[in-house]
Amino acid sequence: MIGIAPVTPEEVVAVAREGAAVALTEESVAAMARARTVVEELAAAPTPAYGISTGFGALATRHIPTEMRARLQRSLVRSHAAGSGPEVEREVVRGLMLLRLSTLATGHTGIRPETAKLIAGLLSAGITPVVHEHGSLGCSGDLAPLSHCALALMGEGQVRDATGSLMPAAEALAAAGLEPVELGAKEGLALINGTDGMLGMLVLALADLDMLLRTADVAAAMSVEGQLATDRVFAPELQALRPHPGQAASAANLVALLRDSGVVASHRGPDCNRVQDAYSLRCSPQVHGAARDTVAHAALVASRELASAIDNPVVLPEEGRVESNGNFHGAPVAYVLDFLAIAAADVASISERRTDRFLDKARSHGLPPFLASDPGVDSGHMIAQYTQAAIVSEMKRLAVPASVDSIPSSAMQEDHVSMGWSAARKLRRSVDGLSRVLAIEVLTAARALDFRAPLQPSPATGAVVTLLRSSGIEGPGPDRHLSPEIETAVSLVQSGAVVRAVESVIGDLS
Repeated sequence: MIGIAPVTPEEVVAVAREGAAVALTEESVAAMARARTVVEELAAAPTPAYGISTGFGALATRHIPTEMRARLQRSLVRSHAAGSGPEVEREVVRGLMLLRLSTLATGHTGIRPETAKLIAGLLSAGITPVVHEHGSLGCSGDLAPLSHCALALMGEGQVRDATGSLMPAAEALAAAGLEPVELGAKEGLALINGTDGMLGMLVLALADLDMLLRTADVAAAMSVEGQLATDRVFAPELQALRPHPGQAASAANLVALLRDSGVVASHRGPDCNRVQDAYSLRCSPQVHGAARDTVAHAALVASRELASAIDNPVVLPEEGRVESNGNFHGAPVAYVLDFLAIAAADVASISERRTDRFLDKARSHGLPPFLASDPGVDSGHMIAQYTQAAIVSEMKRLAVPASVDSIPSSAMQEDHVSMGWSAARKLRRSVDGLSRVLAIEVLTAARALDFRAPLQPSPATGAVVTLLRSSGIEGPGPDRHLSPEIETAVSLVQSGAVVRAVESVIGDLS
């Protein structure tokens, strides 16, 4: 149920990814009705009111007569549905529709309840408007993406039904028993003026990163084991000397993951001549922890944005007025989207460095070159690291901030924009890249642990090796077609199966 209280991140994920149905509460319907009364009173007044009886943006100086206002709303949506390029993912479109509906339900936009109910109807019926990659500058909200969604409410444009079939919106609505709406005063603007696209992608990325950072700790633990490194540097008394919460959580995970490791125990005695390990092993909690703290900051920003009512102008029903504002500017969201891309790139970078150490016989402490069963005849995981390196290189490019750019639009009326949508789009690619880099580290570390037999890994890391082997990824042997094994490992990482395998043995990771 969508009410005047903000939706939670969990609800966003459920609707966007899992196809959960949506309905409006009676409280939200009443709030929208109160705001609508204010809009209709202003629409009937002789004094122009922006967004109700005027043009938009640089055309706001024109007063639109009553008989042309329905056309005004249609024209706004049609002209702003100007996206181009590939289709945006279904989960992103559902997320932005839900978040737009959440703002409408606050009663500060002036939307009619029946229009808002139609959005809920589309979501519940699994109807997804076609939204394109390019078109949003992240200021005045995600105008083009939201306009494509508003177009579908009018029975226009293209959508995909619950089966994924592409069809005209009018056909999909009719098949679902839904009637298109004729937009009234201000409704077109209320439907398109929000940060919902970039916010939805932020919430989804946060859910993914929560799981991937736990996976990064699992991968690091496997690398520490496989490279005969020490676990002493992860001791809580050492971490307490630098009290960053993310670092402490990551180090605690590593301690738990390595507990009862026969591999670690094998070189823990006084005869061990290893003074200290390479940074990529020793400093894993510092890097993973900094990323965790970055995620925590981004989650705080997301929580504030989820509690916001983004529109311009905004309706203040208690005071009976409508006021222009700048809350649609995407800067708060854009900044953290860029920040997360930086963190993701660095976690991927340190993962690639840990992987590379397995493959170099001068640094791997007794492992065969490239973990090949017959070096020279076989290449082992040599090219898997190339794949990691290519992804990490791309992620470093994607870490260049989008939010520092701005191109003026609307005849200089909108002269500073956030580029938050672009920041969100590149973050999605970064999150996918991180999952692939970590998957290759897990795959490589598991192979190295097999080479360490008869020494036994810890129960936690051993569970990951067992998961890989039971999923069709064989242990060391002659070279095989490696790409399918990488993709299997990627699916195990992205689905959370790697983390679940560990947590089934040692309990929840921090």
